[in-house]
Amino acid sequence: MKPLKRPVRRILLVVHVAVSVSWLGLSLGLLALGLTAYTTADPSLTSAAYRAMGVFADWLLLPVAAITLVSGLVLSLGTSWGLARHYWVWTKFWLTLVTAAATVFALRPEIANAAAAGVPDSSLVAAPLVSTSAYLFMTAISVLKPWGLTRRGRRLRERRGRRAGGARARTGPPA
Repeated sequence: MKPLKRPVRRILLVVHVAVSVSWLGLSLGLLALGLTAYTTADPSLTSAAYRAMGVFADWLLLPVAAITLVSGLVLSLGTSWGLARHYWVWTKFWLTLVTAAATVFALRPEIANAAAAGVPDSSLVAAPLVSTSAYLFMTAISVLKPWGLTRRGRRLRERRGRRAGGARARTGPPA
């Protein structure tokens, strides 16, 4: 993919950060609702909390997860970070893919089942807790950028260095 032009990259970065933070906020909201539903003695509050979780899951989680995944993918492919050049980018990609899939295929159906049953469900406390932890971890590695280059990233850097070194040798002053 061609490198993104600066204005496009900056807009895409703002979109990516905004939707990623939204996903974290949604996850925290789901955790609060799941804890409320699980710990209350009031069946009507349990049912209401699960219905509210259903609204979040049906209307917000899927688009936010999709936009996060797509914007991160385009940013990684359109910048020097690359998708598989740095371990932190590669890790974020796979964690985003796994959490998005878990949202679609596990969390949303479980919320629908719990809302229909109206019975406390510990998995609807555990799932938002795990996803919140994953999003906080991804936020941390986005800021800290740990672990360095992947094997592919080292190969690309060496290849670039050899080409640059060869070009300098040919264009340098005559011996």
